[in-house]
Amino acid sequence: MQGYNAQAVATEQQIVIAAEVTISSPDFGLLEPMLNATRADLAAAGVDEPIELIVADAGYWHQKQMENVINRGIQVLIPPDAGKRRGERPGWEGGAYAHMRTVLQTDLGAGLYAKRKSMIEPVFANTKFNRRIERFQRRGRSAARSEWRLITATHNLLKLHKHQLAATAV
Repeated sequence: MQGYNAQAVATEQQIVIAAEVTISSPDFGLLEPMLNATRADLAAAGVDEPIELIVADAGYWHQKQMENVINRGIQVLIPPDAGKRRGERPGWEGGAYAHMRTVLQTDLGAGLYAKRKSMIEPVFANTKFNRRIERFQRRGRSAARSEWRLITATHNLLKLHKHQLAATAV
């Protein structure tokens, strides 16, 4: 079965601002490509506010890409260890690994990272479980990418519609 990895970048309000489809199953190596896609999509929408912080799960840990992003003036919070793992990954001690663990244990780091779950996870949960979109209907990466972007656009439209309904009910 042909499979794809659907990626999305969302704001704190769960608005999807970038959506891409890759053929690689892990998220490893997708940090910079998703940042570039986000910047391109924001620029196309006329948004020129700088991205100040990226929060991602452990699958996005790619030390070279993280260094590149940090050198662009963007703070990165990605745990080196997956939540399912007990303890540190073997060989992932000291240096950037220890530094990130220390940052994520501070009140500020933990608070910022905790927002990730309420930002992006509901987007995927709503898509898969509430809207029952579990697989792409079209074949080929380009077609799947178009479909994923339509899915995320309709997600945003539904969020806007619910927001407007709530505002008029008051």
